[in-house]
Amino acid sequence: MATFLGIDYPTLWFLVIGALFSGYAILDGFDLGAGALHLFFKKEQSRRIALNAIGPVWDGNEVWLVIAGGALFAGFPNVYATLFSAMYIPFMLFLAFLIFRAVSIEFRSKEKMKWWRQMWDVNYSIASTMLAFLLGVVLGNVLLGIELGPSGEFEGSWLTFLNPYALLVGLTTLALFTMHGALYLLMKTEGRLYAKLSILAKRSMIFFIVTFALATLYTLIYIPHLTDRFKELPWLFVIPVLAFLSIANIPRLISKRSYRGGFIFSALTMSLLLIVVAIELYPDMLLSTVDEAYNLTVYNAASSEKSLGIMLTFAAVGTPLVLSYTAFVFWTFRGKVQLDENSY
Repeated sequence: MATFLGIDYPTLWFLVIGALFSGYAILDGFDLGAGALHLFFKKEQSRRIALNAIGPVWDGNEVWLVIAGGALFAGFPNVYATLFSAMYIPFMLFLAFLIFRAVSIEFRSKEKMKWWRQMWDVNYSIASTMLAFLLGVVLGNVLLGIELGPSGEFEGSWLTFLNPYALLVGLTTLALFTMHGALYLLMKTEGRLYAKLSILAKRSMIFFIVTFALATLYTLIYIPHLTDRFKELPWLFVIPVLAFLSIANIPRLISKRSYRGGFIFSALTMSLLLIVVAIELYPDMLLSTVDEAYNLTVYNAASSEKSLGIMLTFAAVGTPLVLSYTAFVFWTFRGKVQLDENSY
């Protein structure tokens, strides 16, 4: 089997896809969190400032989702086909909310009537909330496993996706994104909105810690297979320990009003938690609750080695370009938000 730096191509591609989804969670996570908080801002100017804080970057952040989805399709077509066919309804809802969110951001400022802006504000906030929640529901079901048959086809009902664990992971994801979004907005605002956000950041932090503790406890008690890899290789416990330390550092930074540091550790928390997920799953990508023999792994679901090698070359060229573009946009629009005639 072909390798690069001692890592076989399927595993390397698994890491690439994980990195892309991590980038999407970190970048679009604060967009979705800001949207989930939007209706807590009562004044028109506050809502405009909050929208313009993410205005220059939200659509660019979604590019990471497109790239990650394309990479999954190219690297593991069987996983892509099975996942999207099994979770057809959740993904169609996700797509619909993506559209409503984008339309809400762009249409809100087209008319000055109060009812018009209020309508799009509600749509924007609901769509952002549901997007964050649905991402968590999908992740929860991937961790729990789905009813895959011998041909890799889903044999269950879409209602099984609304299980307690997936819903809890959905709430945890929403809480994490909300905290992430509040911290980002704190870096972009000042005055009364800044004071309001400092309160919301503390409340969303508490919301996240509570839901995360419940999700962790549920996992340890009812889903023991997710800890098997850590039991086999105890040194891997360093990753969840670092994740817990990262989470514990966020309240300290928020209490010191070091919101930039809090945002960095919030992003670090997302990365570490997704690394934990990768460790829990590998080498599996989709678990079958029918029979372990039906699991889709990085080996039985991967494209040919030649295809993976060619695509890794494209990834090596394209990823730095996307990172450079993202860094350029954030650098260009750094600092506090200032409204003008071109603002939303």
